[in-house]
Amino acid sequence: MFLWKDFMAIASVLIGLLCLAAIVLVAVLLRRQSLARQSMRARYFDGVMPLFSDLRASLVPTGFPRISGVYQGREFDLQVVPDTLTLRKLPTLWLLVTLPSAQLVKSSLHLMMRPTGVESFSNFATLPRQVTQPRGYPADCAMRSDGDVAPALLDLVARQLAVLDQDKLKELVITPKGLRLVWLIEEADRGRYLIFRDAEMGRAPLGPPLLTPLLQVLTDLECRLTELAKSEAA
Repeated sequence: MFLWKDFMAIASVLIGLLCLAAIVLVAVLLRRQSLARQSMRARYFDGVMPLFSDLRASLVPTGFPRISGVYQGREFDLQVVPDTLTLRKLPTLWLLVTLPSAQLVKSSLHLMMRPTGVESFSNFATLPRQVTQPRGYPADCAMRSDGDVAPALLDLVARQLAVLDQDKLKELVITPKGLRLVWLIEEADRGRYLIFRDAEMGRAPLGPPLLTPLLQVLTDLECRLTELAKSEAA
């Protein structure tokens, strides 16, 4: 005779099997999502690679690539840095465009837009000297250096700022070892982040229309620094 307790036992087994199947399904979906995210991140620079010769690429621990190559006779280094540490703001994806060649300057100068003190991609906060910004500089920027900064260099930086989107610019670095721009690429989707804490960024690969002007800015800046050094030596 089929008893109620037998029915409950069978139902418990079925519920257990359904729960196990649901767990396996969720695990499979999460695994597929993770693989898709890794593949998407790994292809982030695919659209701009044809701009460079002598290209070298590697994956960093974040899953994004880092590439180096020659553009118009100069070697550049590109990397992207996800920033999920900034308090009270959406997670951010920064693009670091570096021209790693010797520059005719005696000290380092970092200009930081909207500094927070937790910019993990920069050593801005460790530089010992605060630089007073001349009139005409953005009110929400700060400058630091490890040595004396000539007024002519500050004038040159001001001219470079005039051609940059200051809402996208995060940092401009001038050092004896090279130049760098840190650029805002993307912020996490507000809705997905606030509801699901989804901070995934970099779904759309970087394209030449965004990168080429930044490469040109650093190229022009290097040329102007060379001209400035020659004029000061004359």
